[in-house]
Amino acid sequence: MRIWSIHPKYLDSKGLVALWREALLAKNVLEGKTVRYLNHPQLDRFKNSQTPLAAINQYLSIVYNEAVDRQFNFDSTKFRKPILSLFLKVSEGQIIFEFEHLLFKLKKRDLNLYKKLKETKTIMPHPVFKIIKGKIENWERVKRD
Repeated sequence: MRIWSIHPKYLDSKGLVALWREALLAKNVLEGKTVRYLNHPQLDRFKNSQTPLAAINQYLSIVYNEAVDRQFNFDSTKFRKPILSLFLKVSEGQIIFEFEHLLFKLKKRDLNLYKKLKETKTIMPHPVFKIIKGKIENWERVKRD
């Protein structure tokens, strides 16, 4: 499961569709509609918010808007449109890690997008996240020294 902390505008088509599916799965987990992925570490940031379902719905609404901008046909009935904006925290180290991870994927999948994005100086987070100082999040699966 990869629930990107970076803005969905950076994702290629395959990445955006995969994100939609993964975020919908996360929503189902938070609603108690599935027994799979209950303890997935990426869900903790939603679970630990004051309003987990509102947080994932807001997350999904941003992904949906990106899909609409690209003329994808995502189903808006799969989430509730948020009433209030809320923010979750993500470390700057996590944002950098995810962007580099995406570039690695794009180098194989979409060379044109890779070339366009590799010059990015300021990485925007998904709008549900507010960047704070810090290293890669503890829940991220990376080789640690």
